[in-house]
Amino acid sequence: MRINSLRLQLLAWVVLPLVGLATINLWTSHRNALATADLVTDRMLMGSARAIAERVAVADGVLDATIPPAALEMFDTGDQDSVYYHVKTAGGRLLTGYPNLPEAPKSSSMEASYREHRLRLLTYSHTVVGAGNDSPITVTVGVSLAGHDAMVRRLWFGAFAQQLALVAIAGLFVLLGLHRGLAPLIRLRDAVRSPSRSDLDPIEVAGAQNEIRPLIDALNAYMARVRAQMAAQRRFIANAAHQLRTPLALLSTQASYALRETVPDARQEALVALQASSGKLARLAEQLLTLSRAEPGSRRPRTDRIDMTEAARHVLETHAPAAIKRGIDLGLDETGPVPVIGDGTMLREMIVNLVDNALRYTPEGGTVTVKLATLDSEALLTVCDDGPGIPAEEREHVFERFYRLPGAAEDGSGLGLAIVREVVENAGGSVTLGDGPAGGLVVEVRLPLASG
Repeated sequence: MRINSLRLQLLAWVVLPLVGLATINLWTSHRNALATADLVTDRMLMGSARAIAERVAVADGVLDATIPPAALEMFDTGDQDSVYYHVKTAGGRLLTGYPNLPEAPKSSSMEASYREHRLRLLTYSHTVVGAGNDSPITVTVGVSLAGHDAMVRRLWFGAFAQQLALVAIAGLFVLLGLHRGLAPLIRLRDAVRSPSRSDLDPIEVAGAQNEIRPLIDALNAYMARVRAQMAAQRRFIANAAHQLRTPLALLSTQASYALRETVPDARQEALVALQASSGKLARLAEQLLTLSRAEPGSRRPRTDRIDMTEAARHVLETHAPAAIKRGIDLGLDETGPVPVIGDGTMLREMIVNLVDNALRYTPEGGTVTVKLATLDSEALLTVCDDGPGIPAEEREHVFERFYRLPGAAEDGSGLGLAIVREVVENAGGSVTLGDGPAGGLVVEVRLPLASG
């Protein structure tokens, strides 16, 4: 069964091994208690046997074995034990005691059954002066195990009570330690769930341990990324609304002018301008949609195998009419397939934006060249144009959304290069800007080359 509570898991990891160790200790304690009871019983048996043996003497030439009461009373511990004994000569003649009582090895103890009792027995050998061939005599004393077993139980239950108290006290201290140790986590939870938190400000938990501090730092870093993404979305929406407001107003003005105009040629001119404005607006909407799809997390990751050469050839065929209309030499320099892994739709849109930007800023009669090659383990896409280029100090800013170069004469949304960077970085590549040999702009895109 899986335990979902961290507190219970930590308690189990501490208490269960402690219980295991206590169990082993109890088993050891039982063996120790048994050994102690055996030792005490054997000492009593030895003391009783010696007391009996020392009272055996020769009187009028006859061995006399008198049993002293103290030799038997020492076993009176209140456990109703039965005591059995006998005294025999060296020849095995019974002087006194119980016949057929088993004998233990000399000066050692053993356990045996006698008269339906389990006994612990000890046999002691003793030399009697003047006894002749009857010496040495042997004294065997046996006692039932009620007192012995009671002693084992008392010793073992005492150890059991100590172990149980130890586990209980340890569990209590562990619970108190867990309560104090997990308190920063509880405060972190309360801080995150607090209804008074209406923003994503960093969270600070006083007294947080070193092990919890990375979690708090990671949570604050995540909230910082969320704040940045939310701020970027707000800026994107505000900029998109601003960018759409102007062409929409222009469309409305041109439509009103066309409706009022009665001269056919003037109306035709107004409709042509209206058509051009609607095309620009459609292109802006298309770029906004593409940029939204290019953002991380907006689309399920795809791992298409794309031939960049084939994709570039298709894009150039689509833009060829516009290039021919302006007398621009639009060419493709390639040596064969250049395979990459990624989102085919977004990679083709990236090429579209690069070619569209190059054609837009290249003057009539200029040249735009798309080059494709492989370099080590990278695919290299280069787009060169004869346009005015981009100053070095502006090259980082042009990747920002809706950014336009100061004094730019060409119409544009400022989204083309922003889309390019989003797509390239999502594919694990990089994009850089540079100067062409004879002026203009060189855009270099590097992507991981597909293996195989």
